[in-house]
This record gives sequence, C-alpha cells and structure tokens, in this order.
Amino acid sequence: MILQKIFPSLLANFLIGLALTFSVFAAEKPVELLTLAQTIESAIEANLGLQSSQEGTKAAQATQKEQKTFFLPTFNVTYKFNRHDEASTFGGLVLGSTQEYSFTTTVTQPIFTGFANLNQYKIASLGLDVAEINEKLVRQNIIFNAKNIYFSMLEAQKLLDVAQKTVTQIQAQKEVAQNYYQVGMTPLNDYLQAQVELANAKQELIVARNNLENAESDFNILLRRPLDTPVKIDDITDYFSFKQDLDYCFSEADKNRLEIKVATLEVEIAEKEVTLARKNYYPSIDLQGSYFNVGTDWNVDGGTGTIDPSGWNILATASWNFWEWGRTTYGIHEKHSRLSQAQLQKTEILDNIHLQVKKAYLRTQEAEKAIVTVGQAIEQAKENFRINEERYKAQVATSTDVLDAQTLLSKTITNYYKALYAFKISKAALYRAIGQEIIE
Repeated sequence: MILQKIFPSLLANFLIGLALTFSVFAAEKPVELLTLAQTIESAIEANLGLQSSQEGTKAAQATQKEQKTFFLPTFNVTYKFNRHDEASTFGGLVLGSTQEYSFTTTVTQPIFTGFANLNQYKIASLGLDVAEINEKLVRQNIIFNAKNIYFSMLEAQKLLDVAQKTVTQIQAQKEVAQNYYQVGMTPLNDYLQAQVELANAKQELIVARNNLENAESDFNILLRRPLDTPVKIDDITDYFSFKQDLDYCFSEADKNRLEIKVATLEVEIAEKEVTLARKNYYPSIDLQGSYFNVGTDWNVDGGTGTIDPSGWNILATASWNFWEWGRTTYGIHEKHSRLSQAQLQKTEILDNIHLQVKKAYLRTQEAEKAIVTVGQAIEQAKENFRINEERYKAQVATSTDVLDAQTLLSKTITNYYKALYAFKISKAALYRAIGQEIIE
C-alpha cells in the first residue's frame, strides 16, 4: 500500500523533471548566425514576389506556346441529328428519311492570315523576354532590400549599445555627483542635472531598444519568419571605398539596367502591334478538308433514301473585308500612338535612371567622407571626456562639463555608426542603380 502511494508521486516528479530538462535544452538552443550572403539567399528563397514573377514567366511561356499552335492545322469532329416533318420525295419516290444523322471530320489549315499569326507569335516571344527580365528585376530588388534591412539592423544594434553605455556612464556620474553633494563638495544643481541627463539617456535607451525590435521584425518579415524569432547576424564594421567615378556609373547603368531592356522590348512589342493592326488590309486564306458519313440511324451507315452515305471534300476559302468604314485605319493610328507612348516612356526611364545613379553616387561619397571625419573625432571626444572627468574629480570642472563631454562622446559615436551604415546602404543603392549584384 505504501508503494502504491509513493510510486505515482515519484513518477509525477520524474515526468516534471524530464519536462523541465527538455524545456531548458529548448531554451538554450543556439540562435543561428546569419551572414549577409546567407540573409540574401534566404530572402530570395522566401520572397513571394519572386515566386509570383516566376509564375508570370510560366504564363508567358504558355502564351508563346499557345501562339505557336496557330500555325498548325485544326482538327474538328461534328456529330449531328436532324429531324424533318416529312420525308422528301420526287415523282413518288422517297429520296430521304424523316431523320438524318451525320458525322463529319474536318481539318483546317490557315494558309495566309495577313501576317497575323506570325506577329502574334513574335509579340508573345517578346512578352516572354519581358517576363524573364522582370523576374531578374524582382531578384535585384530583393537583394537591395535585404542589404538595407541587414545594415539597418546592425546600425540599430550599435546605437542600442551606445545608448546602454551612455546610461551606465551617466549613472556612474550621477552617483559621483550625489556623493559629492552629500559631503558638501558640489552644489545641488550638479546632482539634479545628472539626474535629468540620466532620465534623458534612459528615454533614448528605450527608443534605441524599440528601434532594434522594429529592425528585427523587418528582418523576420524579410525571411518570412515569425516576428518574435531571435535574430543574430554577422557584424560588419569595415568598409571599402567606391573607387569609380560618376561617368563609370552612368555607363554601367546604361549597359546593365534591366528596366532599360524592358523598355526597349516594350517598344518592339508596340512596333509589332502596329504591324499586327494592318492584318485586315490583306485577305485571309484557309484550306479545309472534310470527310463525312450520313445515315438514317445513329451509326451513320446509310439507309433508305441516302444517296451518298460517305465522302470527302476539299475547300479553299479566301475572304477579305474590303470596307469597314476606316476601322482598320483607326486601329493602326491607335497602335502608332501606343508606340510613341512606349518610346517616350523609355526616354523617361533613362532620365530617371541617370538621376537615381547621381543621387546614389553623391550619397555614397557624402557618407564615406562623414565616416572619415567622424571617425577621427571619436578619439578626440573620448579624450575630452576623460579630461573633464578627471578635472571634475579634482574639483576644477563642474558636473555640467562632464555631462556635456559625455553627450558629445555619445553623439560622436552615434554619428559614426550612422555614417558607416548610411554609406553601406547608399553603396548598395548605387550598385542597384548601376545594375550590379555585388554583395559586400
């Protein structure tokens, strides 16, 4: 009886301990460290827009294959039943039946369609080229977006670290000011100012922490993961200058930008549409061959009054709508306007691309110069803070001097990281603007 009472308790404790052990192991599961290249690869794999564009490419391929079939013959089968009110007669002879069944097999081959089939096939082929290029465009946008989010999160991490260190340092300064005030070495306003600065630093820490959480959410959305998934990415603090000049960037953009290629294809499609609109200026010619069976019963095998139960015929048809009140002409005018519109859009795209390149180039140059300038100022700001801190301890400087030096140091480090990652994002935008998929 005692064992029967003790055993369930032991079993329950064992299961609880086992569950706690598994939960500890699960909690300690290491977070995967992702590099920039791995992030981009995962983003490409997870992106729904890319999957949608791939489906668009498949649709364009199907359209091209569909248009190709219009060059081939069409096979048709027709089965008919016809009921008459009375059988046809001639001179007292019954020539037919009150019911008639027929089965006809027809092959139709287009001979000439005013070049319509040819132009429709060319338009479909150009449409496939556009779809394939659009798929590559989506990929380039994903790469840039991944770089942007990656570097923005690194910036948020750095700014959070700066904010945490600032709170720690101001907290220490507040305690020093409090001790000095309690022993009568400094006035009350030094202690009060330290408290105010600490409150401001804590507020900035909250903002920095929220910014990092938002950046992590953007990162998880990029990879289509749950928003609360832990994020760990490889830190990148080094940078490489962009050595090329603006003329090189313009040249690369003209050569590489897929938007220009799409615009060129759109112009070609509009030209083919103009040619296609002229199809009604020409006659259409079809060749048709038929084989038929007729009968008075469902099996179409002749019967009473059926003179010719089976046979075949070949029919060549030429048709031409020679007067349609200017319908074809108006259609051609409309297609000419669409062509002019496509040409103007291509010119506009070229202008916008050059503007994008110049803006990205200037932002990159500006950010790189800021990195150098602010990077040199960090050591000076650190030394300034150290000196003011020592002078305060020696009572030859005020708490305000120390707090100002701390604020200056925090601001300088913050500006450095902002410049660093602004440079990386601007450089990524510049690579996107000149059509290069460089990962760095």
